[in-house]
Amino acid sequence: MSDATRRLHEQLEAYYFNASTVDEIAARLLALEPRWRDFVSRWVLSVARTEPEIGYQFAVLAGGVLQSIGRDGCERWLQSALDVYFEQGLEPAVRALRDYDKFIATQHKRARRVELAEVRRQLQYFLHGLDGRRLQIETADEAFTDSEIIYLPAAIDQFADREQNFACYRAQAVHLWAQCWYGTWRADSIDAIPREEPMLRTFQFLETLRLNACIARDYPGLARRLRELQPPTPKLWRELEQQLADPGSSVRDSIRLSADHWDKPRPAPFVYQGRLDPERVQATLQARLQREQLRLREALERLADETAPPGEQAADENRQAGKFEAEPLPNEDSGARIEFQFGGRPLPADEDVDELMVSILQDLGELPREYLSAADSADYRADLDPALRADSGNAVNAGEADADAFLYDEWDCTRGAHRKRWCTVRERDIEPDRSSDFVAETLRKYHGHIKSLRRGFEAMRDEYRMLKKQPDGGSLDFDALVEAIADTRSGMEMSSRIYRKAHRVERDIAVILMVDMSGSTKGWINRAQREALILLAEALAALDDRYAIYGFSGNTRKRCEIFRIKTFEEAYDDEIRARIAAVAPQDYTRMGATIRHLSGLLERVSARTRLLVTLSDGKPDDYDAYHGEYGIEDTRMALFEARQRGIHPFCITIDEQARDYLPHMYGESSFVLIDDVARLPYRLSEIYRSLTT
Repeated sequence: MSDATRRLHEQLEAYYFNASTVDEIAARLLALEPRWRDFVSRWVLSVARTEPEIGYQFAVLAGGVLQSIGRDGCERWLQSALDVYFEQGLEPAVRALRDYDKFIATQHKRARRVELAEVRRQLQYFLHGLDGRRLQIETADEAFTDSEIIYLPAAIDQFADREQNFACYRAQAVHLWAQCWYGTWRADSIDAIPREEPMLRTFQFLETLRLNACIARDYPGLARRLRELQPPTPKLWRELEQQLADPGSSVRDSIRLSADHWDKPRPAPFVYQGRLDPERVQATLQARLQREQLRLREALERLADETAPPGEQAADENRQAGKFEAEPLPNEDSGARIEFQFGGRPLPADEDVDELMVSILQDLGELPREYLSAADSADYRADLDPALRADSGNAVNAGEADADAFLYDEWDCTRGAHRKRWCTVRERDIEPDRSSDFVAETLRKYHGHIKSLRRGFEAMRDEYRMLKKQPDGGSLDFDALVEAIADTRSGMEMSSRIYRKAHRVERDIAVILMVDMSGSTKGWINRAQREALILLAEALAALDDRYAIYGFSGNTRKRCEIFRIKTFEEAYDDEIRARIAAVAPQDYTRMGATIRHLSGLLERVSARTRLLVTLSDGKPDDYDAYHGEYGIEDTRMALFEARQRGIHPFCITIDEQARDYLPHMYGESSFVLIDDVARLPYRLSEIYRSLTT
């Protein structure tokens, strides 16, 4: 028997007392391929400490599983069996191990399956690189759009290849974007789109053919990817396809042809076409038209005020409608651009206005005169829907906000100056979720980890620091004693400060946790955030640190919302736990205004150390122009302003691209990237401890 074999027997005998069992396990391990032997041996010994029978079964079965799904899959198979063991007991766990064929089949399916949570960010950036308004991505049972949000299924696994499933996701996103960009949902034709079956299905097939032709003209590379996922058009429909491929065709042609050919046999739907929901689009469209008409008017007035000669703004305070003019200008990049004038004076280009114009032209195909002449009077606002009226009534430019709103400046890096009283922030209560089992499940799942955290935090509470050069104490300070003797020999008086004394460190810390509640946190990211907050709050019960938790989200500068999860004055109890359980994704990530508001709250707390810790999954972003360099620079300025107020900002992120922008915003040492979201609940408490020690 070799030394390695003898050592293996000795290790196994620590857990298995039957010599024949030890011999069988050792033989199984030695029969494995050398590249897998150490891996299986390590797991057998590790699992045997918990339950020897599971270690034995793993040793018997691991070879076949490794051949089918490799090391990573084999490890997941064992971990799933251990989960069953801890939840249901030994016999169900052994059955789970032996039923490895079912697990392998699931793994193969999972290997080709693509989940939206994995690729959502990639698809979002891809869509933002295309023309038109910035569409967001959400999850639904099937693919469709309301012209502002693209809804996609939670997962796709209909193809045998993972790349094809991802290509299907991309094709769905592209086609739903094309509906918005190429005029499927134009305001002047949406009423004519058929609602009843089978004419609606015929219209959708014909409109898909038209959109394919539009994509092929402008994006031939995307068109090639789409053709890989679609069968040839049947002969009966090819003539119609050629008509719709004409550059002059529009959605009206698809509507007309669907009325003529609805009774003909239709081909099977394209795998990426989803469904149409004209009623939902129409409701979204009508709300957007009113909202954007007001936003355009306000943006133009802002530009007029910012560029007015001294003294002119006050004179125009009661200006009449109709002083804005729109003039088309040639532009080589986009074909046309509109220049606005006020009182015969050209207004400068503005990113907010440009984005509004793109969205308005998508919906209407032109800029109606009333978008320039409608006064921003109370009469006009009274015509708006109540929801829009509540939003627009808080216009920052009016110089006055409602009782529960706070107005904050925003840094405009393009002009090198603040936009005064630009963002409207409101604090909201979060409705506690007392019905779910989320908190109980989290406490049960992390029971052992919470105990360990509390012990560590209790040690922080009782932390002592050794003070040197003291006039009295429990031990000598030998460095100070040497200095004193040297002073004496040089003729100086000997110092009496030659002792060391332990001194309890008094913690004087105030912390605000600023939690990202944007739509991009939907799903497993949101769950990891809530679990992390529960763990941290449970551990902080062992400390006297003052801390608060606020969520943040919003939609444009006029609706920056901050959600009170726990204030400094509140004690951590079942009510706070229920609020954490209710934390849910909302809209966008406008960080600058939130940082300014929370910095003000933190500044009012008397503490030696004040920390503002941000928990986020991505960079600053909002529905309007608040993205890219603009959003990053405003957030950076808000953080700089916080530091001037004596507040120390820190960021915890799970965005894999964070190293491209967070050092610029927070500094090289004031952020941490967590690569694995599943580790967030464990890491948050560790990071808090390191920041406050």
